[in-house]
Amino acid sequence: MKNNIQGVGVALVTPFGRDGEVDYEALGRLVDYVTENGVDYLVVLGTTAETPTLTREEKHSIVSCVKERNAGRLPLIVGIGGNNTTEVIHTVKETDLSGVAAILSVVPYYNKPTQRGMFEHYRAIAGESPVPLLLYNIPARTGVNMTAETTLKIAHEIPNVLGIKEAGGMVSQMAHILKDRPQDFRVISGDDILSLPLISLGGDGVISVAANAFPKPFTEMIAAAFAGNTAVAAGLQMRLLDAIEALFAEGNPTGVKAALAVKGMIENCLRLPLVAGSDALLARFRTLIDRYGL
Repeated sequence: MKNNIQGVGVALVTPFGRDGEVDYEALGRLVDYVTENGVDYLVVLGTTAETPTLTREEKHSIVSCVKERNAGRLPLIVGIGGNNTTEVIHTVKETDLSGVAAILSVVPYYNKPTQRGMFEHYRAIAGESPVPLLLYNIPARTGVNMTAETTLKIAHEIPNVLGIKEAGGMVSQMAHILKDRPQDFRVISGDDILSLPLISLGGDGVISVAANAFPKPFTEMIAAAFAGNTAVAAGLQMRLLDAIEALFAEGNPTGVKAALAVKGMIENCLRLPLVAGSDALLARFRTLIDRYGL
């Protein structure tokens, strides 16, 4: 299995117009913007894309739009996950995965499966998927944590799994996975702020929210970390620190959409139950973007 997933992946937002519909023109501009500013691969239909609010038809159209605009320039990962294993497999089978490098599939939420249940869930999906799986552990949203032991059991025993997006916020858990992972099993941070610690331990980069709005300094930071230039990477981290914190001050993707709106990339529009960033957040981003040249 060829594995070219490394560096900075961007968890693309789904732009909406003021009418509430998907703004495909803005989505295309965003693909060009992040690509031209150095990201290594694209991720669509993840958490940051407000995927739970999208119809099945919109999901298919978004994937098609990004494929067309990307035109094969960067690897593409598509989010397909859920808490109904049979339905996830059905969605995998009905989705056009031509030109897709992998599926990002979240740990089942709400049901609170056991570790064995998580293992069997992924084994079932991997056995039916025509492309590799990237596991996605984010206990703050799913209500359960997939342990390092379970991740490693999947990595060693289930074919067709290329790695994990680990967003549990626990560096020690990431370290245990890195210590005993198989060769070429990717360990990717799901937290922008933990990217440098993970890379220092031998990790493979980040799927980033911040790279939507600040792709150039963010990708330069990650490149410096991979090159072992700690001083440059740390300097860029400090330059981005306040802005990254602001991205999550009112939740995700509320913050990053506010930042993109300030930069003139998209409208400051979300779908309920999420609401648009406050005037105070917009003002905060105007100040930070100006102060740090973002």
